[in-house]
Amino acid sequence: MKQSGVTKVFRLVRPSSAWLLTLGVAAACTLSPPAAAQTDKMTPIAIPAQPNAIQLGTGALPGATATESWHSQYGSVFARNVTVATLTPFLPDPAKANGTAVIVAPGGGFMTLSMENEGWDVAKALNAHGVAAFVIKYRTRQTPADLPGFERSLQQMFASVARSPRGPGPMNLDPQIADARAAFALIRRRATEWHVDPNRIGMVGFSAGAGLAMATTLNGQDAKPAFIGIIYGSMAPVTVPADAPPMFVALAADDPLFGNSGFGLIDSWRQAKRPVEFHLYEQGGHGFGMYPKETTSTGWFDAFASWMRMHGWLKPTR
Repeated sequence: MKQSGVTKVFRLVRPSSAWLLTLGVAAACTLSPPAAAQTDKMTPIAIPAQPNAIQLGTGALPGATATESWHSQYGSVFARNVTVATLTPFLPDPAKANGTAVIVAPGGGFMTLSMENEGWDVAKALNAHGVAAFVIKYRTRQTPADLPGFERSLQQMFASVARSPRGPGPMNLDPQIADARAAFALIRRRATEWHVDPNRIGMVGFSAGAGLAMATTLNGQDAKPAFIGIIYGSMAPVTVPADAPPMFVALAADDPLFGNSGFGLIDSWRQAKRPVEFHLYEQGGHGFGMYPKETTSTGWFDAFASWMRMHGWLKPTR
């Protein structure tokens, strides 16, 4: 193995078709595969060994009947029907560690989790900059246990998007927020062991994972990220708290979900006079993550690292 929204959020803004598309289209997981041709066929795989994964103690997903399963697609691997949340530490070389930590939240429409492209690969890139990374495998919505059934459920969701452009009603993402809160608490509890500054724990999320990062920031109570990265997440406006953390945003202009929905989120942060950096790439689609591509969106991670450096988070605390 490679090592290793909330209800309140949706009440802050009117539900939109963009959010439904995040739950549907993004649940197909990756709309922007790497330049090298990769199969878009979902292929079942055995659940990878995850020896470093730590259960977050938030319990099993209420009412779950389907058990966790994994598949490969677009040159990455995905988990779905996650009923028990875990956190997998990726710790940097002690000689390079700077005390900063980042919780990495993969996307997948809260139906699957893009564990490689938006999880493990991001964590390894952060390690190269001396940052401790923690990939959260948060609990997901239940989907049909068999892969053909799952694919049919996606097709039905796409059809519902076409029939109801106004989008869904409020969603209950309390389990996912609870998982994120537990992740922050665990890292702070073991900060000395992991050589992490408990005041320098940020969170970066992709698509639905970006929604979770935003939800955690707005409704996570004691989580309080030091900074957040919103990577091709919803641009819907929100009510920004006075102590909102610095925010980094990356989005492709040709993103089929959020490229034409305005930039209310950016405006919200600016109107609240909170720090925000926004990168709008001409091309990249949705779900580019860590895939190597010919588009400039591939440079988002370097820009994110530069932004962290500008704020002093790559400078050692000791």
